[in-house]
Amino acid sequence: MPDMKHFDKRARKSETESVLRRFLSVSGTRKIVRFAVFRCFFIPPSEFSLAHWKQRKIMRPPSQYPQAVVGAEAETEEPDPRLMAMMISTRLAGRAVIRVVGRCNEAQENQELDLSNCQLMQVPDAVYHLMRHTELKTCDLSDNVITKIPPKFAVKFNLITDLNLSHNQMSKLPEECAEMGSLERLDISHNTFTSLPTCIFKMPKLNQLNANDNHIVDIEVDFLEEAPSLQNIDLTRNPITPRIHDQLSRITKIRISLSPREKEDWEDLTI
Repeated sequence: MPDMKHFDKRARKSETESVLRRFLSVSGTRKIVRFAVFRCFFIPPSEFSLAHWKQRKIMRPPSQYPQAVVGAEAETEEPDPRLMAMMISTRLAGRAVIRVVGRCNEAQENQELDLSNCQLMQVPDAVYHLMRHTELKTCDLSDNVITKIPPKFAVKFNLITDLNLSHNQMSKLPEECAEMGSLERLDISHNTFTSLPTCIFKMPKLNQLNANDNHIVDIEVDFLEEAPSLQNIDLTRNPITPRIHDQLSRITKIRISLSPREKEDWEDLTI
């Protein structure tokens, strides 16, 4: 009788290879990657230097034909730096795609999706494809440049208990996140939120929220107090208004971490 577990692993490996063939196609010898589902997700590194490319010479074997000598000067011309930068960025982007697919493959084994530090601008559609038969428990999207989470993320991954969105560039969450009925811990720290998303107050099992180091000024205090399971909130290092700061300080049913309130000009007697 065949080993079903081994068969399952071979099937997943075959599916991963199929996804790579589908989303990464190499054209000729120039190795130009064409992105389909992964398009617009990779940020090329800006710190890459072209100095060593400018110093390199194009080495070609000597020609046996006299007419090739005419073009010898053209052969020694330096390559276009912009073309070299495009080729390097494309190569790095291909590696990033392979990294994402590899981590999705690992998540199929342990139900923990770790896409942190992958230079993502968005969650690629291929991730939903690869995870369609996996019941994820945790998801880490931290240390990327993601600006928004699409509504289908909450629909596809509604069984997640721990979601880390820290160190991105998000300023809002879709209302569909309120349907994440299993979510217990949410980290949105180090983003660009100016207020707490209202969907957070509707999550039935959310008990821990990290929202420190944002640009939060205003908070719906009444909605916050009505959150069904919220127990701990970190709001430190946010420019919360003095009025909201005082209201939050009076809440006792939720443990709220706040930075010391700065005195307004009329309160500071030393001025």
